[in-house]
Amino acid sequence: MSRLLSIAFLSSLSICSTWSLAQTPPAPTRPPRPTPPTRDPHTPGYVTATDLIDGRNAPINVDGNFILGPTHNPAPEMTAQEGVPQGTVSEFVMESKDSKIYPGILREPGTFGTADPNDPAKMIVTTSHPAPYSRRVTVYVPKQYVPGTAAPFIVGADGPDKMLFTALDNLIAQRRVPAMIAISISNGGGDAQGSQRGLEYDTMSGLYAEFVETEVLPQVEKRFNVKLTKDPDGRATMGGSSGGSCALIMAWYHPELYHRVLTYSGTYVNQQWPSNPEIPHGAWEFHERLIPNSPPKPIRLWMEVGDRDLLNPNVMHDNKHDWVLANEKMAQALAAKGYHYQFVFARNAGHTDRAVKMQTLPQALEYVWQGYPIGVAK
Repeated sequence: MSRLLSIAFLSSLSICSTWSLAQTPPAPTRPPRPTPPTRDPHTPGYVTATDLIDGRNAPINVDGNFILGPTHNPAPEMTAQEGVPQGTVSEFVMESKDSKIYPGILREPGTFGTADPNDPAKMIVTTSHPAPYSRRVTVYVPKQYVPGTAAPFIVGADGPDKMLFTALDNLIAQRRVPAMIAISISNGGGDAQGSQRGLEYDTMSGLYAEFVETEVLPQVEKRFNVKLTKDPDGRATMGGSSGGSCALIMAWYHPELYHRVLTYSGTYVNQQWPSNPEIPHGAWEFHERLIPNSPPKPIRLWMEVGDRDLLNPNVMHDNKHDWVLANEKMAQALAAKGYHYQFVFARNAGHTDRAVKMQTLPQALEYVWQGYPIGVAK
């Protein structure tokens, strides 16, 4: 009976296909991503790291590598506290037609790139084309900001980041970080190769930092009557996934603009598009060549990865798409060059894990802002 039903079903499909010859075929669907394996932080070749007591965060004033979890309870600073002054959160919209740097691209929905048969580290995308976009920019101004003073600030990717705003309310009130402005910039849409987000976040160049500097920050100052510091020591970047690698890219290519970086599940892998023959492996080049072969830059970096973070979720199979390995190699490269950095390997955690961020964000912000004066406008 099962066999007869299958034959009948296949026959009906054949008839239906005859009826729909003139119709557009459905868009191909991407195969499901494989479930990432759970990685052991003590795997041979990984960095030597300090196991923390479950529920504890790494100390805010110590560089190095730490192992977190497996329990991730929210830090008290991640909840609005009674009596704590709350900053003002506002937003505005930017249109692609007004941008001289990013006029906009789009990869057609349901389409994907293919690996170059001659080079598995290179992705070929044929369905990306110019297209308009809109993006939100969300701005947090702390209650403690003194009009007319040049404030430190943090630029975040994939905004708005309400968790960041809540953490800043509490940390600023407790004088654990400076009274900073936070600017959360949403991406231009899509993801990975061929998309506007991928173009902004995965491109290894100073272009995105220049976009922020020339097209976003002037609007923030004008619209909200604030003054942003020009001191790179008072400027930070942050983000998760490709937004995380973007945060480091901003500081790496423009250290005269940014000295402080905070990343969750940073995409330090090969995801750049279009391909650049000078930097053929995208952000994988950070730990492969750029950091090892360059004089240390004045960058202070906090970074995290989860034990179930991403592993080769695409068709390239170039051995440069393991998020855990990439972040481990980042820690190795940073340590070898003497950077001030803190690397957190989170047990029981996935990609850009919300519970881990709820536990660690206050401590991460304190670590990143070490050495900057509290309550002093620069």
